[in-house]
Amino acid sequence: MISIKSDREIELLKVAGSIVYDTHCYLKPFIKEGITTKELDKLAYDYIISRGATPSFKGYEGYPASICTSINQEVVHGIPSNRKLKNGDIISIDIGACYKGYHGDSAWTYAVGKVTKEQEYLMEHTEKSLYIGLQEIKPGNHIGDIGYAIETYAKEHHLGVIQELVGHGVGTSVHEEPDVPNYGTKHSGPVLKKGMVIAVEPMLTLGSPEICILDDDWTIETEDYSMSAHYEHTVVVTENGYEILTGGKNGQK
Repeated sequence: MISIKSDREIELLKVAGSIVYDTHCYLKPFIKEGITTKELDKLAYDYIISRGATPSFKGYEGYPASICTSINQEVVHGIPSNRKLKNGDIISIDIGACYKGYHGDSAWTYAVGKVTKEQEYLMEHTEKSLYIGLQEIKPGNHIGDIGYAIETYAKEHHLGVIQELVGHGVGTSVHEEPDVPNYGTKHSGPVLKKGMVIAVEPMLTLGSPEICILDDDWTIETEDYSMSAHYEHTVVVTENGYEILTGGKNGQK
């Protein structure tokens, strides 16, 4: 069932979202050549705890870390380890924080040092596809309108749209109904209503959208090893549109 959040719940979700946003901002200066993803995980854990929250992902269905760190062809759910970031890597960092029982969830892709024009292109247009999708959010529109907009933009820019992984509702669980695919048909799926809270998260690739899961049972990567980027915001549907809960004052990183 898709829940409609009360004003009180939305205020708590705003706090959780701001903690997630601030954690991204805190980590950004550390994302450079030589740091390990495990070190980034520890920095994120300590920061989230310092804000009176807990990492949403740690222990979720057995996930062993506080954040997800997915590098290059890894799409999502990369487990932090002793792997060091290298110049030319791109890394998607997915962060969740739980504040007084309510969650915020946001992912962002970062360049490590100097990356290629192709990587820059992928990051630029995956981020833009997120905001193209968000523009469809207002009462009376459908979930399918979001996915249709993202898919159309991605295909116009010759990027692969991963279909097995989708956005989702957010509330007292980090993953709630409804699913929010990055593809779809206009005027299809659940109707958006004021007070709904959803995470929109396009995951696009430079090559094939086909994916596989690694032996750790978590990390998902592209089958053809093409680069992948991931951008995600948690938003609330308002009377006339939407409000980003995991962004700064202008709703962006």
